[in-house]
Amino acid sequence: MKVFILLALALSAVSAEFLKQEHPKDFPRSAKIQGRITNGYPAPEGKAPYTVGLSFDGSWWCGGSIIAHDWVLTAAHCTHDASSVTIFYGATWRTNAQFTHHVGRSEFREHHKYPLETGNDIALIKTPHVDFWHMVNKVELPSFNDRYDMYDNAWAVACGWGGTYDGSPLPDWLQCVDLQIISNSKCRESYGHINDGVLCVATPDGKSTCSGDSGGPLVLHDGGRLAGVTSFGSSAGCQSGAPAGFTRVTHQLEWIRDNSGVAYY
Repeated sequence: MKVFILLALALSAVSAEFLKQEHPKDFPRSAKIQGRITNGYPAPEGKAPYTVGLSFDGSWWCGGSIIAHDWVLTAAHCTHDASSVTIFYGATWRTNAQFTHHVGRSEFREHHKYPLETGNDIALIKTPHVDFWHMVNKVELPSFNDRYDMYDNAWAVACGWGGTYDGSPLPDWLQCVDLQIISNSKCRESYGHINDGVLCVATPDGKSTCSGDSGGPLVLHDGGRLAGVTSFGSSAGCQSGAPAGFTRVTHQLEWIRDNSGVAYY
């Protein structure tokens, strides 16, 4: 009987093994093109004017969101080891921007608790002033009245120039994919501990963020507010079907306000 109990406990431990989280910018890439985001779609010009491309030290690519005339929001794991960034504004074709700005590390504001605590993978970049028009515009943050809304089951859109399949090189054309937000309790079934600073989405049929999408926006269909900043996926790959993780913007409203002055009440 004792042997049987020990065996049952061992099997239980194996079945409870959780997936490993990995930042999309660190996913492996291929040298050849094999398609685009599964069941995603190329973005029409001007669909996501708040989305910017970020080339850090010419070594890695991330996305970001314009939240004010002089602020871009992205992931801390994108800025963390960088000395500078080139920001591509109003690009649909990845490197064919309306204009660019080059910004040094002194203008980065990384969350003071990153990487010590999960849910704080977020950073701000102070930029020169940019004027808004239909190709370059801001996305609004959730209001402080919405800071306790978990957005469970809400639909949102993620856009970026991330890989279009596991191991993909970066695509040239901006891609978007519609994703449904799931509860954190559902996300914990895959990853174990997930705190309130994390927002997860379901990734059926290979729909997901991938390498190069790090730091990019997740914007609610209803109301067009910024709900998430692309943070992690499963180390099993973009097409594994595991939830994709974002930094929850409602959890960071005070930090964003205190470091940029941007807030909605």
